Amino acid sequence: MRPAVWAPAAAQVDLVVGSSSIPLLSGHDGWWRTDRDLDHGTDYAFVLDGGDPRPDPRSRWQPSGVHGPSRVYDSSTFGWTDAGWTGADARGHVTYELHVGTFTPEGTLRAAIGHLEELVDLGVDLVELLPIAPFNGVHGWGYDGVAVYAVHEPYGGPAALQELVDAAHAHGLGVCLDVVHNHLGPSGNYLDEFGPYFTREHETPWGAAVNLAVPEVRRWLIDSALQWFRDFHVDALRLDAVHALIDDSPVHVLAELSDEVAALSRSLGRPLSLIAETDLNDIVSVTPTGAGGWGMTAQWADDVHHAVHALVTGERHGYYVDFGTPEVLRKALTGVFVHDGSFSTFRGRDWGRPVPPATDGHRFVVAASTHDQVGNRALGDRPSARLDPGRLAVEAALILLSPFSPMLFMGEEWGTRTPWQFFTDHPEPPLADAVRAGRRREFGGHGWDVLYGGDVEVPDPQSVATFEASVLTRDELELPDHARLRDWYRALIALRRSVPDLASGDLGATDVVWGGESENRPQDVPWDGWLVVHRGSARVVLNLSGDEVAIPVHTDDPVDLVASWESASLEPAPGGALVQMPPRSVAVLAVATEPASRSARARR
Repeated sequence: MRPAVWAPAAAQVDLVVGSSSIPLLSGHDGWWRTDRDLDHGTDYAFVLDGGDPRPDPRSRWQPSGVHGPSRVYDSSTFGWTDAGWTGADARGHVTYELHVGTFTPEGTLRAAIGHLEELVDLGVDLVELLPIAPFNGVHGWGYDGVAVYAVHEPYGGPAALQELVDAAHAHGLGVCLDVVHNHLGPSGNYLDEFGPYFTREHETPWGAAVNLAVPEVRRWLIDSALQWFRDFHVDALRLDAVHALIDDSPVHVLAELSDEVAALSRSLGRPLSLIAETDLNDIVSVTPTGAGGWGMTAQWADDVHHAVHALVTGERHGYYVDFGTPEVLRKALTGVFVHDGSFSTFRGRDWGRPVPPATDGHRFVVAASTHDQVGNRALGDRPSARLDPGRLAVEAALILLSPFSPMLFMGEEWGTRTPWQFFTDHPEPPLADAVRAGRRREFGGHGWDVLYGGDVEVPDPQSVATFEASVLTRDELELPDHARLRDWYRALIALRRSVPDLASGDLGATDVVWGGESENRPQDVPWDGWLVVHRGSARVVLNLSGDEVAIPVHTDDPVDLVASWESASLEPAPGGALVQMPPRSVAVLAVATEPASRSARARR
């Protein structure tokens, strides 16, 4: 590698290699260069105007942490075996979100490889890794990374990432990286010493915004994204909180990135996906760049999570205040955004825009649990801490058989009782104290006191015990209830692959009906506790009540009972079928395929 660094305001830049200091040559473009080549594994740093040595803003390897020197990493030294890999488009596929540090007791990328076969058995298509960029300390969520080209050394560094991607491809699994381009962490961020990487003209929740008006800063972000696809063979990037990428340029940086990724995809001959996390409720993110959009492959749709979670759990605090009714669930499953220009009580203003009816539902990633929706709860408690197995089965069916692209959060598939709490490992005492105080403030601001009670103590994010409590416990799978739930998830994912209507992203072929549905029903009168989700000719029948219920299901086609949680039964009825549903249960009906099995189907 021939080192170079952009430092437009510096009067002198030196390259430090061991005990040697080599002056770099300045160009008119603000870049400083040398004709010296550094071999793979060589440590180096930059000194600006006689200051302290600093790591390379484009460093691929930080073996001594975010404050130490960079190390040359030649990605071509890895021996890939995935020449036959044809790629995995994120749309319509099942994604599995995991945090490397808590997915296994070892907390490394290499240890995660040993569990890939489990994900294949479950039916997962794409493994999404929470951010792996280096941050100060050992344990953390990863959203305070500061070296966007590198891999956190405690996870195994860049070579371990290549090993995991290669192994995943050998198992038929794609790999998605969660990357953070909207801010850098508070410790080890030296970018401002090099150049105007940030601007106070725009503010984000993390402070000054990334300065996207500067071409070199845009290039720094885009090149980091391209290297993961090209040199590490990843299949998708999940872009964190893109609404905080404030760009007044004629072409938004995400549109520029999309076009370059599309060109790379054509060159590599495999699909490459970009998935945006955005709070805007606006399909500009997935609108093609030629039509003025950002060109993302897909985007997260948190309104679907809120609609499912609030309905199943009954929670109405904080941002769940506008959710929790069958009417809202119908709007989410058929229109994606519940706030589509309507008033958002939590935000205190009108929010969002409608989704055009012809939009492909597969462009929206949905989940019953995510790192955010679990980890940002005051106690990091999962739905399994409060819900019985039947209601967990209902959540799974609503997400996995929806018209969207479903995502699971590690351990969800067996209803793990392991919490996933907010944990950090900042060595600097003032920063550690600030994080603790911020977490307590967040506890009050999101209304968690309504759910837990005001006397609940928020776990100390700096305590090693908080981190250790969040490491998955696979021993649970030896217990019947957990093993049974995992079998249910496996069955639902298999149905997505075998029943075309359940895999479809057609929003127009989706509807929801429920017991007690009536335009004249007073708002304070509860619904009857059961729903039927129409997915083309398939039906997902759900009983959330504590009573056994006979649920009428309209269908023009003969249907079979193809899956059920608890022992549902099916019989013909005028206009369709009647499904006898035990309490807290789910049944899935699909068009009958074998005429000889008429006793197991209902006909109109």
